[in-house]
Amino acid sequence: MAGIETTVELVSGTYKKTRANLEIVRGRLQKPLTLAEKILYGHLEDPKSQDLTQGESFLLLNPDRVAMQDATAQMAILQFMLSGRDESAVPATVHCDHLIRAHEGEDKDLAIAMSENKEVYDFLASASSRYNLGFWKPGAGIIHQVILENYAFPGGLMIGTDSHTPNAGGLGMCASGVGGADASDVMAGLNWEVKNPTVVGVKLTGKMNGWTSAKDVIIKLIGMLTVKGGTNRIIEYFGEGCESISCTGKATITNMGAELGATCSVFQYDNRMKKYLEATNRSEIAELALKNIDLLTPDKEVVDNPYNYYEKVIEIDLSALEPHITGPHTPDAYHPLSEIKEVGKKEGWELNLSSGLIGSCTNSSYEDMERSASICKQAIENGLKMKSTYFVSPGSTQVRKTIDRDGFTSDFEKVGGIMLANACGPCIGQWSRDDVKKGERNTIINSFNRNFRARNDSNPETLGFIGSPEIVTAMALAGRLDFNPITDTIKTPNGELKLNPPIGNELPVNGFVSDLSGYQKPEGQGVKVLVDENSSRLQLLTPFQPWDGEDIVDALLLCKAKGKCTTDHISPAGPWLQYRGHLDNISDNMLSGAVNSFTLETGEATSILSGNKKSFSGVAREYKAANRDWIIVGDENYGEGSSREHAAMSPRLLGCRAVITRSFARIHETNLKKQGVLALTFNNPDDYNKIEESDLLSIVGLKTFAPGKNLLLVLNKHNGSKVEIELNHTFNEMQISWFKAGSALNVLRTN
Repeated sequence: MAGIETTVELVSGTYKKTRANLEIVRGRLQKPLTLAEKILYGHLEDPKSQDLTQGESFLLLNPDRVAMQDATAQMAILQFMLSGRDESAVPATVHCDHLIRAHEGEDKDLAIAMSENKEVYDFLASASSRYNLGFWKPGAGIIHQVILENYAFPGGLMIGTDSHTPNAGGLGMCASGVGGADASDVMAGLNWEVKNPTVVGVKLTGKMNGWTSAKDVIIKLIGMLTVKGGTNRIIEYFGEGCESISCTGKATITNMGAELGATCSVFQYDNRMKKYLEATNRSEIAELALKNIDLLTPDKEVVDNPYNYYEKVIEIDLSALEPHITGPHTPDAYHPLSEIKEVGKKEGWELNLSSGLIGSCTNSSYEDMERSASICKQAIENGLKMKSTYFVSPGSTQVRKTIDRDGFTSDFEKVGGIMLANACGPCIGQWSRDDVKKGERNTIINSFNRNFRARNDSNPETLGFIGSPEIVTAMALAGRLDFNPITDTIKTPNGELKLNPPIGNELPVNGFVSDLSGYQKPEGQGVKVLVDENSSRLQLLTPFQPWDGEDIVDALLLCKAKGKCTTDHISPAGPWLQYRGHLDNISDNMLSGAVNSFTLETGEATSILSGNKKSFSGVAREYKAANRDWIIVGDENYGEGSSREHAAMSPRLLGCRAVITRSFARIHETNLKKQGVLALTFNNPDDYNKIEESDLLSIVGLKTFAPGKNLLLVLNKHNGSKVEIELNHTFNEMQISWFKAGSALNVLRTN
């Protein structure tokens, strides 16, 4: 089923199925439809009887494609192998972009990665070839850029084992980040199940100018809605302002919509998408999309009266939009550029920049590179070099070879820039820094998407900020976070320089330099999958045990996490990426970034059984060895961030029975359910405060576990008293079957 490109036949079939589904759905709903509704409902398994209550029902959908990056593909493929299927039921690809560590530059870094990760790459390459998956080799590019260049298409539905899969929304596709269990299910021929999201409309008016870029649109929106404002929602952009944003600029916006917690984000098909499809050798798909434009845009009534059809409508005037940066430590702490001097002084930030970094899956397009290079050209003309260390990560070999040809690579290097591999690198913690020691306070700015504490360089004292590539470039040139290129000047050998606004073409005038040498075509069932049974990095999976049929009685409390606890806190990346294919080994990092609410220490707890202080994973292993169940309690939006399912699989492996929180991030809640862990929330969020370190926790009502029926948490206190707390859940009948079977994969194996 896999192929080097999305075929006209696949797209045509999608449009045909969508049209047939929507005819049925329109008859049922009797209302105009948003674009998101058209795409989702067009991919329904059962359009005749599926419950379509937004915000409540769970949809069973048939995605057109699955995309996986190397860090998460390992576990996804290991799970798929347990299914017994011979090949993927839908087109799917694997992209080796996460395991390449940034240090000295592209050539040396890539060579080290090829050596260090050889057994993982061999496993992924052989498994991809065996199970009919397209395989993109290390250095070929970042998953989302490669997907945009080769596979995304307007009106399609895709899931991917990376939270920034929504990048494809820039090309009119509903693309959503999921855990590996969802991916393996769909590859095995099952539906993708997701809560039917509500749709938030973002109306864009005006036109960007000067230093403002697409990045500022999404930074502004995240600041308005916060990191959980998009949970169980799709963000749909409309309005005349959309036409002024390039296809890759739209992708920047939809990519970073993951920081809202949104299911996905999407733009309607327009001329900018058409140009991008044509420039990437997909003219036939562009023509096909134009013929089916009614499927790729919201109904006219929706556009004319958006407040009647969207859950809410937010308006952003691009003409008045000022450049922004966001940070530190959270992507919704946004600040207009004009306020940085005042805010930075008030907050006591270190304003000297140690590093500026551009690229990543969010901002590594040709347009991003040329606009940044236009600033570097001004520096070269005035005898300037970067005052901060400056790193550049192109998005793909296609982008890299094209900017090489057009001279932008030379511009970056002349100002002191270091060209990194076409990979994620520092964006996901794969950054080996020599300039700053761990624990040393410093400030960086990048064009990435996340800036959680210690995410980029494993240093909790690094203040991480996010901005557009052009703003990052200007600030790195000045060496200051409070440099405003709109108003400030830089001292040069010949006087003061006021930078001109960046300029750049959305697409190369002379076309892209196409390069498919990094792609491996699958061969099929004759290929042997390479896994060394003595490997420390790869481990074949053993199915989890099913539910024992009883309530949970007197479970121990492993962790009561305080405040923000993202998947980076539950299962950090960085050095731990090497163990993504070995569940037991990577589980040693479990909750290593979580703050213990009782001691305010990070990553540690005291064992109730032995009285010894250990890492959370160490305590969990002690409890498991003693055959004692244990539970995690979390705060608001628990599991925010990356789609990494290790944050659910590691607790499951080490004996976790339930995670009880004030609220969950969408993907993590689903991942827990998939692995047979109870994902529950306090009916009264303030009940979080009633949990004490020595409590023994019982969960009552599992024998009659049913959709919409709350469970009861009983706290058995040290003094002999009991406290009863009502727990909510969002499990449906299918998800309850996952819990009872021990995991969703166990259900698949028995069918």
